[in-house]
Amino acid sequence: MPGLLEDKEDNPVDDSMEDSNVQSSVNFSVFNHPMKDWEIVAIPIFAIIVAELLLYMGKQEAGILIHVMIPLGLALSTMWMKESNVTFCLEALALLPILRLVNISMPVFISTRLYLYIFIYVPLMLPVLFTMRHQRISLKEIGVTLDNLYLYIPLSLVVGYMIGLGEYSIINPGSLIPDTSALSMLKISVVMLFFVGLVEELIFRSLLQTRLEASFGMVKGLLITSLLFGMMHSGYGQVYELLMTGFAGLLIGYMFQRTRSLPFIAIAHGFVNVFLFGLIPLLGPRLGIF
Repeated sequence: MPGLLEDKEDNPVDDSMEDSNVQSSVNFSVFNHPMKDWEIVAIPIFAIIVAELLLYMGKQEAGILIHVMIPLGLALSTMWMKESNVTFCLEALALLPILRLVNISMPVFISTRLYLYIFIYVPLMLPVLFTMRHQRISLKEIGVTLDNLYLYIPLSLVVGYMIGLGEYSIINPGSLIPDTSALSMLKISVVMLFFVGLVEELIFRSLLQTRLEASFGMVKGLLITSLLFGMMHSGYGQVYELLMTGFAGLLIGYMFQRTRSLPFIAIAHGFVNVFLFGLIPLLGPRLGIF
């Protein structure tokens, strides 16, 4: 399939991908120990994983405290670093604790389950847009393109169904809509595609994965992003869900590497949730078709 099975000529996949306009080393030291780029980035990654593990174990207060401290620590530390791919990675990583904190706190204020997602993801657009503006990221860099979208939409349906089916077999959620009427399907599709799918893919793929790739290469950038994507689903309290969403992040991240199409992966992500929280709970795993 064009753009998915082969690299585009104007966007070759290079494991040593580097932003030539931004320095890669930050020359940052702690207690006279000059830290390498991977050591600096590993600190917030480790802290995020610890926070998510605490939430997974039911220690919510400790997990929330660490998530609060991470963006504060990153904001202070970047003040002492020169602008680089690594500082850009840190800024992207700071969005993950913000995502978790908004996700945890918003149900206190909003009770409508489907519309809750709007109130979670709309505020997240502000730090995402500020980060993009500060890092001078172009629309092309984040993957805003309509190329081959007529091919990607049906593929997104297939990928969304397969991942959604896999997650449903693990967490077995209820439906966020009362029925499969046209209005109900329109509501859940708009919320999941244009809010959840779009914002999460902007954070995880367009910002975080892109910056990790620029500093550490395509493979490591993809693997680290997939690990974090899986860990950020610790709230379900299911180890198999962490593995499943980690695999989903790996697949979607690979699709982004091959196509550099944000609409493609945002639609695929959105369809995962449409199937998982809408169609499969109402119609069954076979969608009443076979």
